[in-house]
Amino acid sequence: MGLSMAEAKQASARWVEGLQFDAVTGSGHRLVLDAGSKDHQSLGASPMELLLVGLAGCTGMDVIDILRKKRLAVSGLEVRVEGTRAETHPKVYTEIDVVYVVRGKDISARAVEQAIHLSESKYCSAGVMLGKTAKINTRYEIVEG
Repeated sequence: MGLSMAEAKQASARWVEGLQFDAVTGSGHRLVLDAGSKDHQSLGASPMELLLVGLAGCTGMDVIDILRKKRLAVSGLEVRVEGTRAETHPKVYTEIDVVYVVRGKDISARAVEQAIHLSESKYCSAGVMLGKTAKINTRYEIVEG
C-alpha cells in the first residue's frame, strides 16, 4: 500500500442486515453502524455521524493536550460538532460548526484561541481532511468552574 506500518490504520465492517454493519478498528474496538430505514430504527451511528465524531475527538484531544501543557486548570472540555450536508449525492459536508466549551478556573481566552488554532492548522488531520470539502467554523465558550 505504500504506507509504513506507523502510518497505516485499518478498519473493517461486516454486514448484519438491512443497513446495519458491525465494525471493528485495527486496534480492536467494536461499534455498530446503521443508517436505519423506514422499517426499523437505527441501532448505531451512521458513517457520516462518525466523521463528525472523529473531528470532535481529534480536535478535542489536541486542545486538551495543549491546554494541559500550558498548565491551565481545565476541569472539562466538550466539543460540539454540527455538519450541514449537500442536498445532492454524494451529500458531502459543506459546512461544519465546531464549538469548544472549556470549563475551568481562570482559563485564558488567548490560550484557548492558540490551542484551537494549533489543532486546526497543524495537528488535527481529521479537520484538515474535512476542510477540503467543508467550510469549518469554530467558536469557543469558557465556563468558570
